[in-house]
Amino acid sequence: MRTLCSSTLIGELFVIGFAGLVAMKDPDLSTTTVWTVSGIAMFLCVVLCGVVTRPGGVALGWGLQLALIASGVFVPTMYFMGVLFAALWWASVHYGRKIDEAKARFAAQAGSPTTPDAA
Repeated sequence: MRTLCSSTLIGELFVIGFAGLVAMKDPDLSTTTVWTVSGIAMFLCVVLCGVVTRPGGVALGWGLQLALIASGVFVPTMYFMGVLFAALWWASVHYGRKIDEAKARFAAQAGSPTTPDAA
C-alpha cells in the first residue's frame, strides 16, 4: 500500500505546485498566500509518504484529497484534478491493501513446509 499511496502523493505534489503557478495569475490572491498554502500542501504530501501506513495516515490522505477538490474554488481545473486524484487515492489504498494481504499470504505459504519431508 505504501508504494501506491506514495506514488499518488508525489503526483499530487507536482499538481499542487502547478496549481500554485496558475493561482498566482489571479489578481485577487496574493503571491504570499498562494505559496504559503501550496507549500504547506506540498509539504504534507511528502510527510504523508512516510506516515501513510501509520494509524491515521490514510485519513490524513483523504483530508488532503478533500482540500485538493476544494481548491477548485480558486483554480477551477482543480475540481477535475481533485476528483481524479481522490479516485487514484481510493485505488491506491484499496488495491494496496489487497496487494499487502496477498504478499502476507504468499510469505505465510512460503514459510510453511509444503511436503512432509521438508520438516
